Amino acid sequence: MKTSAIVYCENEFGKLDGKVANGLVRHSDKYKIVGVIDSTKSGLDSGEHLDGIKNEIPIFQNFNQAIEMLDTIPEYFIYGIAPLEALLSDDEKNIIYTAIKAGMHIVNGLPEFLSDDEVCIKLAKKYNVSIFDVRKPPSKEKLHHFTGKIQDVQTPIITVSGTDCAVGKRTTALKLVEALKNEGLSAIFITTGQTGILQGSKYGIAIDMLSSGFATGEVENAILEALKEQPDIIVVEGQGALSHPAFTSSSAIIRGAMPGAIILQHPPKRQTRCDFPKILMPTLESEIKMLEIFSGSKVIAITINHEGMNDLEVERTIKTYEEKYQLPVTDVLKNDCSKLIEKLQEIFPDLICINPLLCQPQE
Repeated sequence: MKTSAIVYCENEFGKLDGKVANGLVRHSDKYKIVGVIDSTKSGLDSGEHLDGIKNEIPIFQNFNQAIEMLDTIPEYFIYGIAPLEALLSDDEKNIIYTAIKAGMHIVNGLPEFLSDDEVCIKLAKKYNVSIFDVRKPPSKEKLHHFTGKIQDVQTPIITVSGTDCAVGKRTTALKLVEALKNEGLSAIFITTGQTGILQGSKYGIAIDMLSSGFATGEVENAILEALKEQPDIIVVEGQGALSHPAFTSSSAIIRGAMPGAIILQHPPKRQTRCDFPKILMPTLESEIKMLEIFSGSKVIAITINHEGMNDLEVERTIKTYEEKYQLPVTDVLKNDCSKLIEKLQEIFPDLICINPLLCQPQE
């Protein structure tokens, strides 16, 4: 049974820095999201604002309004913003303190750990609540070095990489896993960031908080653990972009996963890097070339992030990209994953449906 949670995302819901809240509203195996706090979208339905489809998760003006309007106090308060400068303001800390006093457990995805905050520690003890810093890495004796065992894996491993941060890599990966399961295949998602952990992913860790000596090994280990379930295919979430000068996590994921194929997520209308307005976006050509040289694998498909695009622009872009790159192209939020699955089955002939009841062709 899912536990109830409210997500704090002041002024960022539906935006790039609101990606944690956006992801939780779209999908969560762990929490039942009962509301979002963002005064700039107060009164709206979160699903309708995000994707044009109502989900009955309301957006509240502030914490007090949320508590007043909900039938019961949620069990968890989730900080749902992922800014570049990830430090809490005094006002945000006060909201978290108020949530603790209301008896709510705190879930924090920032690299500023609330379990190290003296006020939080005292309040949590007083009100008998827990603080979960999901990006806080395990102690070093529990971390894993790279072993090279990933080289012997025969199960297809796919990474969903991107040309930038916050372009929808995790969303595309989850949609693909869901579609593969609907085909009767056993597919496992490996998360590499805080949002995937918050959504309830069984395998993975927030690798951006690990030292370079452990990041690759933790990706490899997550896949090796998942293989114990004998899946047909494993889909690994990418982080950032291999070409992005500010982050190294993308290279650790490719090294640790050694993917047999790569899907590349791209926002056609984005001109500059997320949170870095002076750094231009790479071209698809340059990112594909870099990924293929670095990984030794092929980019097999392109997936679109439709930010700033209308439906006609999306369809025109898909057609243009398919002609230009001779690859399947789709937007998994507006269309589906059928092109991706067809390509995967072409590349991995053994990736066939194992459940005959689910493999019947649709009429």
